[in-house]
Amino acid sequence: MQSSASTRMIRLFERPVLRRHALHHLPAMSVPAVSSTTTATAAVASASIAARCFSSTHSAAAAGSNSGAVPNNYRSGMEKEIEALAETKARNDLSAFLKSSATPGLAHGPTGRVSTANPFHHDVPTPPPDGYRHLMSPDQIRTTLDAAMATFQLHVESRIAALCGRGFYTIGPCGEELLSAAGHALDPETDAVALHYRHLGVSLTRQLRQGRDMEDILLDRARGYCVSRNDPVTGGVHCAIGSRVSDRDLEIGSGDYVVTSTLASQCPPAVGRALGFSVASKLLPQAEDKSSSRPISFVTIGDGSMHNAHFLSAFNLARHARFRRIKCPVVFGITDNGISISYKTDGYTRSLFNLRGDEIPMWAANGTDMLDVYDKTLRATEYSRKKAAPSLLLYKDITRRFGHAATDRQFAYLTEDEILGMAESDVISSAVVQAVEQQNVGTYAEWADRFEEIGVAASRAFDAASLEPKITDRDDMMSVVSQPMVQVPRLPQDKVTESVDRKNESGPKNNNNKKAEVMRKHMTKVLAETLDKYPDVVYLGEDVEHGGYYLVSDGLAKKYPGRVIDFPPDETTLLGAAMGYSQAGLTPIVEIPYAKYLDCGVDTFYELAISNWLTNGQRPNGMIVRVQGFDRGVFGGNFHTHNVSY
Repeated sequence: MQSSASTRMIRLFERPVLRRHALHHLPAMSVPAVSSTTTATAAVASASIAARCFSSTHSAAAAGSNSGAVPNNYRSGMEKEIEALAETKARNDLSAFLKSSATPGLAHGPTGRVSTANPFHHDVPTPPPDGYRHLMSPDQIRTTLDAAMATFQLHVESRIAALCGRGFYTIGPCGEELLSAAGHALDPETDAVALHYRHLGVSLTRQLRQGRDMEDILLDRARGYCVSRNDPVTGGVHCAIGSRVSDRDLEIGSGDYVVTSTLASQCPPAVGRALGFSVASKLLPQAEDKSSSRPISFVTIGDGSMHNAHFLSAFNLARHARFRRIKCPVVFGITDNGISISYKTDGYTRSLFNLRGDEIPMWAANGTDMLDVYDKTLRATEYSRKKAAPSLLLYKDITRRFGHAATDRQFAYLTEDEILGMAESDVISSAVVQAVEQQNVGTYAEWADRFEEIGVAASRAFDAASLEPKITDRDDMMSVVSQPMVQVPRLPQDKVTESVDRKNESGPKNNNNKKAEVMRKHMTKVLAETLDKYPDVVYLGEDVEHGGYYLVSDGLAKKYPGRVIDFPPDETTLLGAAMGYSQAGLTPIVEIPYAKYLDCGVDTFYELAISNWLTNGQRPNGMIVRVQGFDRGVFGGNFHTHNVSY
């Protein structure tokens, strides 16, 4: 761009707007000034210039990235295809709207409806009938919009990267960006969070609240989309929502948890963490921090996932815990956009939860109103934190924007008008109007600048991440398949000899003239020794408090109160709870009554088995799973006569 009277040189990180999360290490750029005398035509022209920066020329700025990347021109030659993307058009339209809104004479009408130069369908939200019990501060609104804009810009860049063969994950969060406000209702230091893949904004808000720079957050997310070896979440084996794991997270079970692509599989471990918090606080000194708020477990899904057995099992376990007044501070968040890829859910969400009884209270928030999202989420989290009980959040009135992913063939199940209407349903524009005109937070010029800043930084992040190394050999992959094996000391030779001698003796008595004991009693002794030696060990199972199916845990519940715990007969939640207990700092031993019953919870079993690999070794699930098979093909299953282990 050529300098002129109508342009000025601006270092992005020196702009006064939203300084707390300013982008650093960015090179100087020349951008058109937006002032009170700018005409509508000039403002739209400025948006066009910004759009060209987004789609092609600004990739050269990657040389200034703190990642040390060199210029990356993977968009070169693809400009026409990039401009044809619905996401690119939406970004250009939003940029033009924000810039034109900064122009005098184009103010919005008194009704609160975006009335001028707005190509989008959403009205500015109006307060709910009962108002907002909790109001957002200006700083919270700024951070929420930062996270919402970053969520949108990351998605646009992910689609561009995929189009150019540099990105490998395109499931989109658009339409649900304002869930970013929910991040302010969660304690960024103590709460455990497992997010549906469309709820990225919550994670971004939490990271901003922890003091992370926006530029670093964007680079980490771009690494996930590009499956870079430097991705702090998975180490380059997948793209998953999450964040860096601290030592404190590992100690007390807090932080963001990786969510796989399996529908609702995040729910059983989330309930397990909620159950495990109170157990850990009694057994582990580091888990009871009086200076911090009581932790909660926050887990989210979409309205399609609520049909999945993982969610239904987990929700039932939470209800069961509340029915029995067992501490279980879990908050379920469900976004209802009315469609699960192509299957229309038609409002079934409300119908399902109308049947739930009174064990779990529900709050319904307008998902297009950041103030309502914050208010209702805070109400739910305060309830669960205070009562140590489950609660439910329904984020309603959401429209899914664009397809489920880049491979989604929307034209096969939606009309052209439906597709266009969904693409034009933007929540960020109405949230900015709400911030500027109703809450007096920022100006349109500031928000236009901020949108551009985040967009440029997101694009540069993808430039850098796409050049980083990927996992390319077997050794790299195998290095994170499991935690390193622990060296087990060998028994002294005299003990080994004594054991062999006893085995070789004939008759029911050994050389000490003592009657040999059955195996289960030896197992009981080993479990007792383990519970004695390790205060973090708990024994979980079905009917284990009274001794279990074969008396293996006989007497342990009385000797170790609160550490031998019965669960309802559902292996999905039993194994999921064990996973959550482990993540809360405990070491569970899980008894599966029969080996064949393992396949009733086999998906959860697979998830806990691959978790170490999927999290690059950051979220180990240390536990022992006991299965009882009684030799090959005997006992287990529907007829107690077959065994999945063989």
